[in-house]
Formats: sequence, C-alpha cells, structure tokens
Amino acid sequence: MQKFLFALLLVTASQIGYAQDELLSLVDKDETTKPERVTNAFKSSRVINGHSMEFLGKGVLDFRILHRFGDVSTGISNLFGLDQASMRIGLDYGLLNNLTIGFGRSNVGKELDGFIKFCPVWQTTGPGSFPFSIVLVSGVTLTTQPWADTTRKNYFSSRMAFYNELILGRKFSERFSLQLSPVFVHRNLVEQASEENDVYALGIGARFKLTKRIAFVADYHYIAKGLDKDIYKDPLSVGFDIETGGHVFQLHFSNATGMNEKAFITNTTGDWGKGEVRFGFNLSRVFTVARSRR
Repeated sequence: MQKFLFALLLVTASQIGYAQDELLSLVDKDETTKPERVTNAFKSSRVINGHSMEFLGKGVLDFRILHRFGDVSTGISNLFGLDQASMRIGLDYGLLNNLTIGFGRSNVGKELDGFIKFCPVWQTTGPGSFPFSIVLVSGVTLTTQPWADTTRKNYFSSRMAFYNELILGRKFSERFSLQLSPVFVHRNLVEQASEENDVYALGIGARFKLTKRIAFVADYHYIAKGLDKDIYKDPLSVGFDIETGGHVFQLHFSNATGMNEKAFITNTTGDWGKGEVRFGFNLSRVFTVARSRR
C-alpha cells in the first residue's frame, strides 16, 4: 500500500509540474505577442529645426542649446559667418512618456516660445501593431523687442504668433526614419499689409544612421501658402547627429536664421543657390529629475 501511495504521489507531482510548465509557456507566449513600441526613430526630440516624432521619457529634462553662425557667403572678412551668432536656449520636460512641454528664448527677434507635444498613437511592432506614429504639437511665440513704430497704438497681442503641427512618422529600419509634418502658423501682426497672417507649410524630416554613433539628418519645410516666394525661401537644413554619452551633438548647415517654428517657417530669406547658408550646431543634454515609481 505504501509503495502504491508513493508511486501515486510521484505521478501527481509530475503532472502538476507539467501543468505549470504549460501555463508558463502560455504566459510567455502571451507576452511576446503584445505590440511593442518602436523607439529611437530619431536621437533627439528635434530633427534640426522642426520637432521630431521622438519624445523625452517621463521625468526627463532636456537642456538644449541651438547655435547658428552668420552667412557663409559673407566671405573671409567675416570669417565665413563665424563672426556672427544667433542662438536659442531651451528647456523641454517629459510630463509623461507621450507628453512633453518646452520653453525657450531666442536672440533672433528677442522671442520667447513655448509648446506642448502629445503622441496619441505610437508606431508598434507585433500582432495588432500600428505602422506609424501620430504626434500633435501646438506652440506660441512672443517677441519682446521694442516696437519699430512707437507713434501708433501697439497691442500686446500683436507680439504673438501661434502654430499647430501634425507629425506622421515611421521608423522603417534601424538605419532609416522618415516623417511628414503639415504646419499651420498664424501671426497676429505682419510686417507688410500685403502679407498674409496665415502660413501653411509641409515639413519633411529624415534620419539615416551611418555608424553606431553618427547619423545623417535632413529637415525641409515647403511653404505652400501665405508668403511671397520671391522674398522668402523654403527652410532647408542638413547635418549630422553625433552621440557622445549623455548628450547628442549635432553639426548642420541651414539657410534659416530663426530657431522656432514661427521664425524659421515665416522669416527665412537665405538662398542655398547663392551660398546664403549658415553653419551651426545643436546640443542636447538630458537629465532624469523624477524617476518613475514601480
């Protein structure tokens, strides 16, 4: 009888172990079939000028310095533009993994700017995946420079401009990412009566990874409506992202001087064909200031 009970216990234990293995295999299988979010389409929350489809993590602070020299076409007397400088200093913060706010100040036009950026849909892989990311951006700019004409009645609201942007982006492979971004800019005050307050543009941003730490990036905005194309040009920037530990260092050339959406979309006059481009760099340094609780 004792031998029978002992044999029965062995069989029961083996069946329980087998059942546990089956349950664990089902759990593992269920976990591997969940859609996974695609990351690192771009190495920064900006391509060069415009926003990228990337986000900061929750509780991450990004200190950004955007620096642009003068026109290369000014020649050796101006050290090919290096004697001049335009810059923007900004702070971006991840409130959530898909929600970022930012604030900055540019010496071009002495402008303050702020934005909010939200991703309702991520690009994912696996069963039930979605093929691209959808990002919404809304921002405001405020010029603080003195009025050019103090004899007329000037309103505070005339200092302001607004923009709204939709980004549709996809990481096609570990090397290549591409995004399209229709942008609407509204200026409360324009310089000439013949100019329109509303400007429409279509942005294109791309990244191609060359090595483990270096990637080629390009940022172009086609001005579809609202500006005189004989005066204003489409902003085009090309450059290289260089990852160096805790920050991304970017070297680039651009025909735009301004470094917020209102500035580079509506105020670019440099012509690439005439060599009216500027050498510059962007520096991004991130800090984790609030760790997520688990």
